[in-house]
Order: sequence, then C-alpha cells, then structure tokens
Amino acid sequence: MITYEPFYKTLKKKNITTYKLINTFGVSRSLLDRLKHNKPITTQTLDDLCAFLDCNVEDILKFEKSID
Repeated sequence: MITYEPFYKTLKKKNITTYKLINTFGVSRSLLDRLKHNKPITTQTLDDLCAFLDCNVEDILKFEKSID
C-alpha cells in the first residue's frame, strides 16, 4: 500500500502549511483529501508536489507491504 505519511512530515520540516499549498501553489483541497486518505494520485501530481516542495518522491510517499 502506498502511504503519504512522508508528505506531512516534509510539510512540517519545511514549515509549509496546507493553507500555503492551496493559496500559493494552487493545490486543490480534493488533492489534500486524497493524500490524507492514501488514495491514488497521478505521477504528474507527484511531480508537481516535488517541484513545489523542492523534494524527492520518497519525501512524499512510501510503499508499505500489506499483511494478508
């Protein structure tokens, strides 16, 4: 399963609020909701987030194996 837990850690480390993402970078509230609930996002969106935050992909998401 893909989790976006690193995204929130990156925001905190860089002192960027979701308010700033919405109002400065034009990130939609629906995208933030998708990230919050670990729903899929496009690679373009991932690329945009990395550019906005000046970070790497692993600073946005990580893969966790499901235990079945």
